[in-house]
Amino acid sequence: MAVRRIVTAPDPKLSAKASPVTDLSDEICQLAADMIDTMYKAPGIGLAANQIGELVQVIVFDIHYAYAEPKDKKKVPTVLINPVISISEGEEFREEGCLSVPNFNIDVMRAAHVKVEGIDITGKPLKIDAEGLVARVLQHEIDHLEGKTLLDHASALKRSIYQRRVRKSQRGSK
Repeated sequence: MAVRRIVTAPDPKLSAKASPVTDLSDEICQLAADMIDTMYKAPGIGLAANQIGELVQVIVFDIHYAYAEPKDKKKVPTVLINPVISISEGEEFREEGCLSVPNFNIDVMRAAHVKVEGIDITGKPLKIDAEGLVARVLQHEIDHLEGKTLLDHASALKRSIYQRRVRKSQRGSK
């Protein structure tokens, strides 16, 4: 297991669609383990493979660890491969951030309730019926697999301001 570098906007891998996983190889298992380590180290509550430069449909998440009291800290990550949202209902407008779009938070409209289907790391079907933060995290990470980032949910003005800030900081670090 290893902590990988999280790619940040405007890296082109963030706007590329991820391919379905067709073989649960040792490489995919290693990728999932690396993603879990990277998510916890960041720290984050979810991560898509695109965010570490791998264009395959793998996401990991654990919303409980980040918010648990120190005495209750227990890592219980979920790995979901080839996730598909089968049902989305309701609407909820809340603030989101993203490890691949640092220092940028915006309010995003998401479905309040989703059902997501995929497979786990052993190849068994996995169905998740989620609402609240879990539903939001699943939608956010699946967006990444479809080549969408938080910037795609931002207004043109907010996106432009962020992009100028990134270009300015890149010039300053050279």
